[in-house]
Amino acid sequence: MYEERQVPPERMRASDADRDATAARLAHALQEGRLTLDEYTERLDQTMRSVTMGDLSGLTSDLPTPPEPTERAPERSAEDAQVATWRRRLEPWRGLASISFILVGIWAITSAFAGVLLPFWPLIPIGFMFIFTLAGSVSGHDQDPFCGPPPPSGRGDDSDR
Repeated sequence: MYEERQVPPERMRASDADRDATAARLAHALQEGRLTLDEYTERLDQTMRSVTMGDLSGLTSDLPTPPEPTERAPERSAEDAQVATWRRRLEPWRGLASISFILVGIWAITSAFAGVLLPFWPLIPIGFMFIFTLAGSVSGHDQDPFCGPPPPSGRGDDSDR
């Protein structure tokens, strides 16, 4: 009984997604040179005013079906992995270098205003930062510094309570 009253596909009302798919197909045809800019504009206007699926199919009936987009996973070479490893290793040292540059700059400016070379006070904070950065690098922690507490051990000690 339901099938007797069903509307034919060409008289089915078009959705926004249907109009967007037709617009994308027209844009693809424009990009391939199958439509002029004027034809594209005219058909796009008609697409946005279309009410039924039949209206939409008439706008693309003379265009070939575009090929299915193929998604390829980005290939990571051994060189990319090596670059990523070095970046991860050098990341903590970038902060040390930046702060050191700023502190030495402050020391140089204050020495220039004083007219004499002041004691090299940046050595103290840079020294502490170097020790902490070196300790973090040598410890072998590959985790992010703000990753939170470690996950539970999973031995089930807490579930017995």
